[in-house]
Amino acid sequence: MKFIADFHIHSKYSRATSPRMDLEHLDNAAKIKGIKVLGTGDFTHPEWFQNLKEKLELAEPGLFKFKNTDKKTRFILTSEISCIYSKNNRVRKIHIVVFVPDFETVEKINTQLAWIGNLKADGRPILGLDAKELAKIVLNINSDCLIVPAHIWTPWFSLFGSKSGFDSIEECFEEYSKYIYAGETGLSSDPKMNWRLSVLDKITLISNSDAHSPAKIGREANVFDTELSYQAIIEAIKQKDPQKFLYTIEFFPEEGKYHYDGHRNCEISLSPEETKKYNGICPRCGRPLTIGVLSRVEQLADRPEGFKPQNVIPYKSLIPLEEIIGEVLGIGVGTKEVEREYKNLIEKFNSEFNVLLNSSISDLKSATLPEIAEAISRVREGKVKVEPGYDGVFGKIRMFSEEEKRRVSGQKSLF
Repeated sequence: MKFIADFHIHSKYSRATSPRMDLEHLDNAAKIKGIKVLGTGDFTHPEWFQNLKEKLELAEPGLFKFKNTDKKTRFILTSEISCIYSKNNRVRKIHIVVFVPDFETVEKINTQLAWIGNLKADGRPILGLDAKELAKIVLNINSDCLIVPAHIWTPWFSLFGSKSGFDSIEECFEEYSKYIYAGETGLSSDPKMNWRLSVLDKITLISNSDAHSPAKIGREANVFDTELSYQAIIEAIKQKDPQKFLYTIEFFPEEGKYHYDGHRNCEISLSPEETKKYNGICPRCGRPLTIGVLSRVEQLADRPEGFKPQNVIPYKSLIPLEEIIGEVLGIGVGTKEVEREYKNLIEKFNSEFNVLLNSSISDLKSATLPEIAEAISRVREGKVKVEPGYDGVFGKIRMFSEEEKRRVSGQKSLF
């Protein structure tokens, strides 16, 4: 069965998340997006875990659905944990996503982690725990669990982060490295960037939204063709089998918040080459720059740009539909006009991913503005213009040049 999965999200119990990050809104958003399997996120939080147990029941092995309903969304038990600790005379800050097959395992993990830190304080708990020790605790409780380093390149909280990370998986996880089967690309990197590191050939690259609001789920995701079960999904990831794990859905990495180097307060954005020219120092304020993902990849890469290893899972880069509509209409996401056109397309094509991935351009042209159909076509072909994100500022992706916009602005269109 072919389906789309987004494993890494947060609940309303995590900091800086929407109060609508509850099961009902998540289920509805998954249906609109076209996502079949959604991570629960935050299973370490006592109230959220109680909520999961009260409202969900086993549907297929290791996957859950709403009790006593025919709702189609399947939930898989996941949680992100923030490990902050000192190792080799440096402070390390790493986020890790844990996949678990059943409620009993979650209960055992939560019991042990509650001895280490306060699980009630945040949906993504902060623990003074070595990432290797977390892997040891989880895998000793149940070897069917999966440990995945989250957004592996983000400067502040990740495996390879420029501010607090390591230079290899082995340096971080030591003897538990052999149990690290996957890593999450994060919004600011895509598989092509990761393929430049031969050390990553042995793991599978997965992509998830890390959503803090229902509208953001699925902005990155994974497409499988397996039976619907926890075990089938985990095996497809572990085996890196392109027959079962078909492709990942990615942001254009330039749109991520940490693609380039820079200083948000100084409004300075620099490419890796420019950063070298300034020796990593901000030309405006004289303090060290926040080194982004592209520079960090350059630093660790042992292969040239464009290198493609054998047996990799393919990927497709997309832009969220609301952003596409917003650009065409020349107004912001979240406005009534964008919402109206978004709903129109969902009604006609059943889901956002159906619009972005599967619908023919001719069908789209008959259902919406020709400019929106053209924009979707350009996104599919990768014909986009990019202003990279840096130091916490999202990048800007454009499907049309200013000249093209001016050319049609006098015509009867909604540019």
